[in-house]
Amino acid sequence: MRVELLDWEAARPLAAPIRFAVFVEEQKVPEEAEIDERDPHCVHALAWSDDGRPLGTGRLLPDGHIGRMAVRAPWRGRGVGRAILDLLIGLARQRGDARVVLNAQTQAMPFYARAGFVPSGPEFDEAGIPHREMALVLH
Repeated sequence: MRVELLDWEAARPLAAPIRFAVFVEEQKVPEEAEIDERDPHCVHALAWSDDGRPLGTGRLLPDGHIGRMAVRAPWRGRGVGRAILDLLIGLARQRGDARVVLNAQTQAMPFYARAGFVPSGPEFDEAGIPHREMALVLH
């Protein structure tokens, strides 16, 4: 597996189908909410299998937020999400961000906690799914 950073123009044809499969089809997020006006301003990470299949994606916004983390179901629990997350954290650290923040689905909070993220604030609803903000300080 390899993970690379792409701009939205290069990432869209590969990342959008992953995001639709995970968020729209599996989690029933409204289709119109999935691709947003922030995508062109983000750096996107894309994970590939050794045989060239796109496996997962995530994005880093200019303000240090990580979002749209999605891994195709057969590849979950195999280090794909962590590789994407680590690459995005590394990019934030490299560009001098003081911290990274994300809105974790509550069921995914243990995944982010293993990477050092700490929850803050109350639980909230986003697209019908319970979430909680989590942050990682980058010293």
